[in-house]
Amino acid sequence: MFEILKKQKLGPDTYLMEVLAPGVARKAQPGNFVILRIDEAGERIPLTIADYDKKSITVIFLAIGKTTRQLATLRKGDFLLDFCGPLGESSEIKEIGTVCLVGGGLGTASLYIIGRAFKKAGNSVISIIGAKNRDCLFWEDRYKEISDELIICTDDGSKGRKGFVTEALNELMKKKKINRVFAIGPTIMMKAVADLTKDRIKTIVSLNPIMIDGMGMCGCCRVVVDEKVRFACVDGPEFDAHKVDWREIMNRNRTYLEEEKCACGGKNG
Repeated sequence: MFEILKKQKLGPDTYLMEVLAPGVARKAQPGNFVILRIDEAGERIPLTIADYDKKSITVIFLAIGKTTRQLATLRKGDFLLDFCGPLGESSEIKEIGTVCLVGGGLGTASLYIIGRAFKKAGNSVISIIGAKNRDCLFWEDRYKEISDELIICTDDGSKGRKGFVTEALNELMKKKKINRVFAIGPTIMMKAVADLTKDRIKTIVSLNPIMIDGMGMCGCCRVVVDEKVRFACVDGPEFDAHKVDWREIMNRNRTYLEEEKCACGGKNG
C-alpha cells in the first residue's frame, strides 16, 4: 500500500498527487513513468513522474476517464494499492548548449524535471509552456526557477501571448541558436513541433500519451520509429521526433474515438 502524502488541485480537472514510495523514488530519473492501481478492482494506468525526492513521487493527472476521476476523489492519507516503477528509459541529459522545452497541457508536468536536469548539467534552458487559458496553466513559478527565458502561451490570450506554442517556437528559432528541442504534450502538438524543426534542430518527443498497459504486453503503444516497430512503454517513451511515423499514430488514435466518448461520459478524452 502506498500513502498519498499530498493532493492539490492545479486547474480544471487537473490534480497533483504526491505518493510515499521510497523504493521507486530512489531510482527515479527524468523521463520515467509509474503505473498505479487504486484497488483490486481498478485498472492499471501509466503516469509520467513529474517530480521526486528521496522518499516520494509526484504525479499530475487529468480527471477525464473513469479511473482518473476515481483517483481525483482520494485525499491525503488515503492509500493506493499498487505504485510500480520507475519504468521506461530515462532522458539523455548532458551539456549540449541551449535546450528548448515545449510543453502543452499536461506535458508541462512531464517536462519540468527534464529541464531541471539540463539546467543542472550546465545548459541554457528556454521554456515554452502552453494551455487553453490562464486557469489551465500551472507550475509557472517552477519553470521560472529553471529557465533562462520563459514564454507562456494561451489559446485565448488570457495569459502570456495568444496562440500556439509552435508559433512561439518558430519565432524563437529565427532569433536564437537552439541545440535541442524537447516537446511533450498532445500528439498533434508534438507532430507540429517535429514538422517545424525537421532538418534544423534535433528534437525529442515523449510518446507517453499513447501508453496504456505500460509493460509492452497490450501493444496499444506500438509505434513505427525509423521504419521499425517500437513500443513507447518499453523502448521509450522518448524518441527522435523526426523518425516517428506520425501519420500512423494519428490514424490509430482516431480508431476508438466513439468508445472514448462513451467511457468519458460524453467527453472526448
